[in-house]
Order: sequence, then C-alpha cells, then structure tokens
Amino acid sequence: MMSRNSRAVFAGLTLFAVTATGMPVAAQSSGDEARLRKVESEIRALQRKVFPGGDGKFFEPQITGTPASSTTNSTSTTAVTDILVRMDAMEAQIAALTAQTEENSNAMLQLTNRIVALENGTTSTTGATPNTGIAPSAVASTPAASSTPTPVSATTPSASGPTPERIAAVQQVSKPQTDDAADDEYSYGYRLWNAGFYPEAQQQLTMFVEKYPSHWRTTYGRNLLGRAYLDDGKAQEAAPWFLRNYQANKQDARAPDSLLYLAETMIALRDTDRACIALAEFGETYPALATGRLSSQYERNVGKVSCN
Repeated sequence: MMSRNSRAVFAGLTLFAVTATGMPVAAQSSGDEARLRKVESEIRALQRKVFPGGDGKFFEPQITGTPASSTTNSTSTTAVTDILVRMDAMEAQIAALTAQTEENSNAMLQLTNRIVALENGTTSTTGATPNTGIAPSAVASTPAASSTPTPVSATTPSASGPTPERIAAVQQVSKPQTDDAADDEYSYGYRLWNAGFYPEAQQQLTMFVEKYPSHWRTTYGRNLLGRAYLDDGKAQEAAPWFLRNYQANKQDARAPDSLLYLAETMIALRDTDRACIALAEFGETYPALATGRLSSQYERNVGKVSCN
C-alpha cells in the first residue's frame, strides 16, 4: 500500500475510477457507426495513397479491430469497448502514416540538397535561410540514447554557439506552410525532434504550447516537448511537461502517454517511489491502454522497478 507521503508527491493528481456502463450493441447509434466506418474508409484510402504497394511493410493495409454488430449477443464485448479498440487502431495507423510521411519528406529534402551541392561543387551550406520561425539553439547538451536515429549532421552545438555545419543542417529541416499556422508550428517542432535536433525542438515546441494553449495539437506538443528533454538526457526538465500535460485533461489524446513517460522519467532519475505512483495511476486510469496501444511501454517500465 502506498504511503501518504508518496501520494503527496503528486498533489493535484486525484485518482478516479471510470465506471463504464455496458450498453447493448443494438443500442449503438447508426449515425455514429456510419461516421466511424467513413473514417476507417478514409484511412484505408490514405494508406493506399502513401503506400500504393499495399504490401503491409509498415502496417496492416486494413483497419484492425472488432467490427460492431447490429444485434445484441451474449459476449462481454460492448459497443463502447468496440469503439475504443477501433479508435486505438485508427490512431496508431494515423501516427504511422504521419511519421512515415515526415521521414520521407525530410529524406527527399536532404537528398535534393546533396545533389545540388554536388552539382555546384560546394557543400550543402549554400542557399537562403528558410523562414523557420526559430534560430538554432546555442544550448550545450549531450543527447541520450534514443530509439530515433540521429543524422550525422545533427551534431551537438558547443557552448560557444552552434557550428556552421549544425546551422546548415537545421536549415534543411523545412517548416510546413498550410492554412493552420498552429499545426505548422507543432509539425516543425516534430521534424526537429525527429531529426535529432533536441535543443532546437525544445525551443520550438515551448513557443508552440505557450502561443497556442487551446489548440487540439497542444496535448501532442506538451508530450513531445517532454520527450525532447528526455531524449536529450534532461529528465529533470522533462518531468514537469509530462505532469502538466496529464493534469491539463486526463482524456486528452496524449495524456496517458505523458503519464507513462512521467514514470519513465522518474525511473531515469532513480526515484522509485514516484515511478511506482505514476505506474499505479496509469494502470488504474487507463486499463484499456495498459493492455492495448501502450502495453509494451507499460510492461517495460513496470519491469524496471520493484513496487510495493
């Protein structure tokens, strides 16, 4: 049993139990079902457009999950559970599509710059500075090991300021220009993080979450900002962002991710008590995710600590 002192560490994190009342499948709104099927159809179309081969190299070519039944049956699966499973599947595949598209765009941009440099007989540092909305950071840091590969050009800036090579490399990360300025700012921060430019990503994402606190992408931005610090070996700076994102709204898209990363951050700081509290909170608040989309990360973190 957790002590009162351990609970006090997470002042403001009030545990609550979510009681889902079973709803007969037959009572599920046909309108909601039609909308859900339409979204699934659009995702499949997007998959075929991004990966026309349809060979399942990156993910399954069809939406997975238990289709909703139009009649009541005797199984324990409810309409709510069915929708959650299908929404998890769609969210995972949308994330895969977004990540792959970003990686492909960056790879093409870098390849184009290298070809131009070779044709001109110069380095890829030539060219005008893009309007990125952020100057390369002069913060000195040593990136921690991360599952995201870091390009050779993404060298750590020195204490005296970023090197010309780093500035040139950062300039190769393009900033989207769409009709949603807030989403463009977040996407640019994502691209910087994905390319391994953690200090620059921290600066860009901080600007985004402060400028657009009510945007639908803000929950993603706060979570990614915490990851940018965590991947940069700055667990102490990462923790407040994960906690803030979880506390803002526990039902936000990346609130559960932030709670789990908060536990991971506490493990990195060797604070077992807080790590155990965060893991217990995650298991109680998000039982479906603990056995679903985030099960691997959850089980991996549980295996790193010994909780009472």
